[in-house]
Order: sequence, then structure tokens, then C-alpha cells
Amino acid sequence: MSKELHPILKGMIPLVDGIASTFGKNCEVVLHDIRRPQSSVIAIANGHITGRSIGSPMTEYGLATLRKGQFDKPIVNYRKKTKDGKFLKSSSLFIKDEKGKLIGFLCINYDISELTIARNIINDFTNIIEDTDFDEDSGESFGSTVNEMLSSIVNKTLESVGKPVAFISKEEKVNIVQTLDQKGVFLIKGAIDYVAKVLCVSRYTVYNYLDEIREIINE
Repeated sequence: MSKELHPILKGMIPLVDGIASTFGKNCEVVLHDIRRPQSSVIAIANGHITGRSIGSPMTEYGLATLRKGQFDKPIVNYRKKTKDGKFLKSSSLFIKDEKGKLIGFLCINYDISELTIARNIINDFTNIIEDTDFDEDSGESFGSTVNEMLSSIVNKTLESVGKPVAFISKEEKVNIVQTLDQKGVFLIKGAIDYVAKVLCVSRYTVYNYLDEIREIINE
């Protein structure tokens, strides 16, 4: 059979094993000679995936592709399913001669069945409740000491305002204190004095902000 092959197809036969060896046992690589649809497979690696071998016929999908006659672009990353239930990620590359005439297909079928199962397990395991008061995008504040944690929370809250403390209005300072209160900062001993120092106000002013906030909430 090899003597009858087009030289270009014959030269591509070593690529079949090379590609399959690169991507492993789950990667089936098939080289088709379109002149003989009834026995188009002229080279194949990891044929256990679809149960084919040299001399096997072209698939239904391959025949339909031939019938359409559209070979300008390769068909990549489409999904197929084998009769025994394997899920395949497939690509079909068109091989043409020096005159641009189609002479063969190079098809890659990657068995993603195990990966699909693993993805479903990972998706299930990493599923999280979206309805939460915690803003995950802001990042968690981890500190080796209470002071480090307190400093981190306060600094991130100030950064969200986007201006130096000297230019922050009283209303913005009240909002900052309210945000820190919601984050539980004032449950930490010494937090009132620390926040007062950062905001350049007295500790009594911070207490007044808190009273103002709680009055609004209770109205």
C-alpha cells in the first residue's frame, strides 16, 4: 500500500507516532488517504481509543466533511463520542498536494473522559456559596500578630477610599469607621486608639462616629 501513497502522505507517516508519543496513550492520531474512503486509514497510533487499525474506513464525520468540500481551515477542538462512551476532543487537519488539491486528513482524537470526570469532581469540590458578606476579591487579612492583622485591615480600607488621610472628609471618615466596625475591627483591644491615630482624630471622635453610625442603624 505504501508504494501507492502520495509522497506527501508517505512523508507524514512518522508524524503519527511522534505526535502520539508526545501526548501519551490517550491521544489517537490517524492519517487518512481520501482516495480510498472504504479503507482510508494508512497510519494510526493508539488505535485502542476508537478500536481502529490500518485499513479501517473513514468515519461518518470524515465522509460528511469530504462531501461538504470545505477545506480552507482545519477543524479543531470539536467534541465526539465513541460507541463505548468515550468523550473525545478532536481535530481534523487537511493535507493538500503542491497544487492545493486535498489528498488526506490528519486527525487527532484525545480521550478526555478521565479529565471530564476529574473536572466534575474539582468543580464540585471547589463550589462555594456566592451569597456571603465577605468580599473575596479584597483578599483575606492574615497576620502573624494582632497588630499586623489590624494594620492590614485598616490599610486596605483606607486604600479603597483612594486619597490621603489629609484629604478625607468627615463623612468619608465616618464611612471608614462604619466599614471597620462591620469587619469587627473594634472587637480588638486597642483598635479605637489605632484607628484614631491613622485618621488623625481623637479616640473620642471615633466613639462619636460609632454612636452616629449606630443611631442611623437604629432609626
